Amino acid sequence: MDSINQQQPEDNHKDLTGTEAGKKIKELVGKSSTCYFCTKITTGEPLKTRPMSVQKVDEDGNFWFLSADDSHKNAEIQSDKQVQLLFQGSDYSDFLSVYGVATISKDKALIQELWEPLLKAWFTEGEDDPRITVIKVDTQEGYYWDNKHGNAVAFIKTLAGAVMGKTLDDSIEGKLTV
Repeated sequence: MDSINQQQPEDNHKDLTGTEAGKKIKELVGKSSTCYFCTKITTGEPLKTRPMSVQKVDEDGNFWFLSADDSHKNAEIQSDKQVQLLFQGSDYSDFLSVYGVATISKDKALIQELWEPLLKAWFTEGEDDPRITVIKVDTQEGYYWDNKHGNAVAFIKTLAGAVMGKTLDDSIEGKLTV
């Protein structure tokens, strides 16, 4: 039996590299800046997963988060720097999986750059809270699932495919190498 990708009448796979990959990552994260931040991914144990808000993503597809130095996440990163970030921008598109290496710092200038007032709920002493750390995730590779022409067009193509009994969707997916 053919895979669903082979049943597509149009190309639905495009790997992206370098700047193009970085731009795609930034675009998808812009649609949903909250991800599942997974640690302990190389231990053979269940993943440790928690929601995290991205403070910044750059053109190279690297991520910055603010985290408490006494968190389980920081302790897990110190013993295993490999992490996975999982994003879902909408019900039907804008999915992103990123694998990378996390590093932790207490760079005050970076903390100031990334700070926003809502964070005071977690860091009660404000941007000078001594517990604040910056986690940078250096993206090694990723994979995305999206649509080419927006959710409305994708819905119409899927509906038409269902009526005709054909696989017609507007999906695009591929590997991201930055």
